[in-house]
Amino acid sequence: MRVLVVEDEAVLREQLRKFLSEKGFAVDQAESGKEGLFTGVEYPIDVAVVDLGLPDISGIELIQKLREQGKTFPILILTARSRRQEKVEGLEAGADDYLVKPFHYEELIARLNALIRRSVGKSHPVLQAGPIELDTASQIVRVGREQLDLTAYEYKVLEYLMMHHGEVVSKTVLTEHIYDQDFDRDSNVIEVFIGRLRKKLDPDGSLQPIETLRGRGYRFSL
Repeated sequence: MRVLVVEDEAVLREQLRKFLSEKGFAVDQAESGKEGLFTGVEYPIDVAVVDLGLPDISGIELIQKLREQGKTFPILILTARSRRQEKVEGLEAGADDYLVKPFHYEELIARLNALIRRSVGKSHPVLQAGPIELDTASQIVRVGREQLDLTAYEYKVLEYLMMHHGEVVSKTVLTEHIYDQDFDRDSNVIEVFIGRLRKKLDPDGSLQPIETLRGRGYRFSL
């Protein structure tokens, strides 16, 4: 999943980038509201973390502009401001949740995961399809009782496909949502990950959970 972090404090921004990257997110960063607006409009973001106290346009204004541009991805406010009215203003501007600084990183990741699940109509942290079970909180995948050993990017591909169960997802879309904007999108690496996932999820070919639709992409349809 791809997260946009809009935070003007360099140290905190880097801490967020490192933490979220370690948790499996592709991270886009912006140090100002205008940069955040450009990134949020131009790139396929799954969720955003927005500081309210930005140096040019405020976090509130940024959220309003993103919503005016038709961007519906969930937005979590980070703020040092604890006044109730400011939280209300943020939510009324179009944000979905907020955390007050200082915050616990584990709470941040739990809230982001919950926002992403809700945005695709999933309420439970465990995604289930037949014998395949993916726990978005622990990032553990099981087939039946067997826990699978997936690489970080194999997990990202599977999570995105299961989050969008039944939808056709192109190779380009998968690439955009699991890598940051500097990745070489002409690579055939997605095909490699899909091949590995099929072998690990379905070694005897009895489930066939991931369909290939020639010229269109992939669909998780178990």
